[in-house]
Amino acid sequence: MLAAVFAAATALLAKVGVAHVDSNLATALRTSVVVVFTWGIALALGKHSEIRLLDRRAVLFLTLSGIATGLSWLCYFRALQLGPASRVAPLDKMSVPLVMLFACLFLGERLSAWEIVGGLLITAGAVVMVLG
Repeated sequence: MLAAVFAAATALLAKVGVAHVDSNLATALRTSVVVVFTWGIALALGKHSEIRLLDRRAVLFLTLSGIATGLSWLCYFRALQLGPASRVAPLDKMSVPLVMLFACLFLGERLSAWEIVGGLLITAGAVVMVLG
């Protein structure tokens, strides 16, 4: 739930932040803050030394995840600059059913009937909110 609260705050704060700033510059600034903040936490908790324990596969997939995150944020900030947060955020949440689909296809995860219904409801809700 805290992740959802912070994600909501992110959308609202970013919408105000990109009002008179290039969306790419805004994303770069935001990302820099995230880097400093998260490294500060890792250092404070003494987790930074564990980086040498990572194998190549973990580094590769974390790097690819970072690239995907950067691309997602660039697109998200541009969308916030162009449209209302109340429509951009629901469209961004289409990531939930996409994660469910990709987890089935690429990770071999199985979904229950209720999870499929939930994914379809999220999709329908996002479509209704964006088009409404």
